[in-house]
This record gives sequence, C-alpha cells and structure tokens, in this order.
Amino acid sequence: MIKAKWLGIGAALLPLCATGAWAVNPDVGPGCGLGKLAWSDYDHPKSIGPQVMMATTNGTFGSQTFGISSGTSGCTNDGTIFAEHKVSIFTAANYDSLSQEMARGGGEHLASLAELMGVPQENRPEFFALAQTQYASLLASGDNTPAAMVETLQSGMKTHPNLINVSSK
Repeated sequence: MIKAKWLGIGAALLPLCATGAWAVNPDVGPGCGLGKLAWSDYDHPKSIGPQVMMATTNGTFGSQTFGISSGTSGCTNDGTIFAEHKVSIFTAANYDSLSQEMARGGGEHLASLAELMGVPQENRPEFFALAQTQYASLLASGDNTPAAMVETLQSGMKTHPNLINVSSK
C-alpha cells in the first residue's frame, strides 16, 4: 500500500521534472554553414539523419568555418570577442617587424596596424610619422613589449590633432 502511494506521487510529479526536457528548442541542428542551409528544410530537422547530414556537409566542404569567417551561410561574423583584442594580438605576432618599421616610419606591417587601429587612409602618412617619433619614446622607456608599443602609439594619437578622434575598431 505504501509503495503504491509513493509510486502514485512519483508518477504525478514526473511531468513536472521533465518539463524543461520537453520544451520547444528553436535550434534545428549543428550551427550554421552550407549543411545547415541544405538540410534544415527536412521534415524533422532535429532527427539524427538531418543533423548527421548537416555536420557531414559542413565538415566535408569546410563551409561552417568559411561561413563564420565571412559572415555568410547563416553564420554571423560580428567578431565580438576577437575585435577587442585584434590590435594586441597583431602587435604581439609582428612585434619585431613593427619595431623596425616604426624606426623607418613606414612599412606593410605598420600599414596593417594602422588599419586595425582604425586610422583612415588619408591620415596614414601622419600615423607613420607619429610612429617614428613614438619609437624613440618606446626605446627610452626600456619597456620593449607589444603592450608598451600599442600604449605608446595610442598615447601619441591622443595628442595628435588629426589622429585624436581615431580609435581602435
């Protein structure tokens, strides 16, 4: 009798515990990409078959990676995480070349850094001249780190009349 009572209570409470599992999930498969576009119109896209086909198509053609990089195929490319670190990552990866180009007052790596920092094309010559001037400050500080390089350039830009409104994208 007691077992039957507990069994009845358990059966009555079971639907309450499983409500989250039965909720409608708007996701219909593995992310984005060509596979997602090609197989999402299937009658039951959450079934294993279409999900395997989505993942296989994305993996075979590399379309998910391309879609994320280019912002196509149903993928987004807002770059929220990377955007705030792109200048420091680029500077760290290219520090030696940037140091040489700052000393010279120009070069491909310095032009790329200017682009990442949001310097308009018409202000690039001024940025290059500023970088060459700021290079002396960087050497004098004794702090030869990528972070110090970025800080030195940004502090110089804050006082330059034509670069003061430029901010890192």
